[in-house]
Amino acid sequence: MIRVLLADDEELIREAIAALLGLEPDLEVVAGVGSGAEAVEAVRRHRPDVAVVDLQMPGMDGLEVTAELQRVFPSCKVLILTGRGRPPHLQKALAAGAKGFLPKGSPGGTLADVIRRVHRGERYVDPALAADALTAPECPLTSRELEVLRLAEYDTPISVIAHRTSLSNGTVRNYLAAAVTKLGVRTRAEAFRLAHDNGWL
Repeated sequence: MIRVLLADDEELIREAIAALLGLEPDLEVVAGVGSGAEAVEAVRRHRPDVAVVDLQMPGMDGLEVTAELQRVFPSCKVLILTGRGRPPHLQKALAAGAKGFLPKGSPGGTLADVIRRVHRGERYVDPALAADALTAPECPLTSRELEVLRLAEYDTPISVIAHRTSLSNGTVRNYLAAAVTKLGVRTRAEAFRLAHDNGWL
């Protein structure tokens, strides 16, 4: 029997996945939680073989949960389930130690099969996501430009970004201008959206 933990902040999705997996004779859902911190605690308490973790959750996201479980409970294999995976998310998930990466819209039978594969020590990446990752453009922004752009969401004032990054106002403006230019957009809001949609943030 393969013991499975489900971590997803959407209760309906969690319950639907649990119901689907409950139909499989060799899979047992031992816990379902709604946040990253709860996932780590539930793994400590229930010792599942495989943790199926949503990429985006409140507090610790799926990538942080994966890295923490790899550090503390390396015997628990992690499968990332996501509603909107992007190539950089896939790369970061694999780098964090995830053994599988699957879209939420996948058939229940596929999820059960991937859980079995991951449990056996294999890796699985959704073929469409893998193809996208091979053809995705590289992020043209430096880590500092990304950091400043990430803080620029919601039109955060330059002075606030400067304070948070320990940079001068002029340096922050230069980084934002460079990001706008490199991404070929007109405003920092458009730059943020484009970087976010490509999974660079």
